[in-house]
Amino acid sequence: MEFNIAVLGGDGIGPEVTDQGVHALEAVGRAFGHSFNLTYGDIGGISIDKHGIPLTDETRGLLDANDAVLFGAVGGPKWDSPDAKVRPEMGLLDMRAHMGVFANIRPVKVYPWLAESSVLKSDIIEGVDLVVVRELTGGLYYAEPRGRRETPNGIVAEDTMRYTEGEIERVVRVGFELARGRRKKLTSVDKANVLECSRLWRTVATRLGEEYPDVELEHVLVDACAMQLIQAPASYDVIVAENTFGDILSDEASVLAASMGLLPSASLAGVPVTGQRSGGLYEPIHGTAPDIAGKGIANPTGSILSVALMVRYSLGLTEEGAAIERAVDKVLEQNARTADIATDGTARVSTVEMGELIVAAIESGN
Repeated sequence: MEFNIAVLGGDGIGPEVTDQGVHALEAVGRAFGHSFNLTYGDIGGISIDKHGIPLTDETRGLLDANDAVLFGAVGGPKWDSPDAKVRPEMGLLDMRAHMGVFANIRPVKVYPWLAESSVLKSDIIEGVDLVVVRELTGGLYYAEPRGRRETPNGIVAEDTMRYTEGEIERVVRVGFELARGRRKKLTSVDKANVLECSRLWRTVATRLGEEYPDVELEHVLVDACAMQLIQAPASYDVIVAENTFGDILSDEASVLAASMGLLPSASLAGVPVTGQRSGGLYEPIHGTAPDIAGKGIANPTGSILSVALMVRYSLGLTEEGAAIERAVDKVLEQNARTADIATDGTARVSTVEMGELIVAAIESGN
């Protein structure tokens, strides 16, 4: 089969890890008889440097013309001035809005052979296998009014949290559907004791739960969830949260897996249906890591596992996605480690070497 993929490496380590994701994709093509037509584009800081804006019409065209998008990361100190009129992150937000991808799915799996790489005790992280579903196109990151203004009493900054009933329902439904296919437990996170948006969120989640009697629904305040993610993470199956809460909690959950560099994500415009083709945006959850950019030590695993999600959710290639995941399991079990997860007695490898090991495992049938 033939597929069209847009590749947007972005800034910092984004292009480095995305290159290894592409190599894994091509290895799947060779192993299973598929071909992937790749089109590259700019986004974020590199786009600002070249074109003056973080997302051009040409790149928007790539988003529309391809079956899926593989993305790296945007941002860095070069563009971090608080007075900047355009910022790299604006390109990412615009891309998500343009694609209509409102559900960000972030699996968090703890590999038993990485227990020593975690800062947490092994008995706490044992058996952790959860998914955070983050609402992606609403809330504080998008709603108006927002900005800064001068007042007689000094500068005032404001951001607005706003959600509609429909926005909440569609992302919570994604959470229910994922939970139904897993351990049948959904944790809806809010701050209903303080925020009106959260009260509406809880009301909608409760009502929607009546359609899923086979799924256990629990409501947890965001601060309690943040604490329990560290104290008893194995108690969670699927967590669904609004944009800001989901952003923070999913980054916190990366500690469970030993490194952000291990974790993938899929941003979708609906409930993922295994075996059916649909568009989507795929990226590791880490940022640009400018301190290690260009050193060849970044962990490409999150990007490679994002490719596994891409071929499963957007291209309908279930076995191919599983093959990538098995290859990652095999390589990690054999103690290959990039710098972020290396410990005494493990083989420290570069970004490219880790990618090559995973590609070899894919091509050998794991």
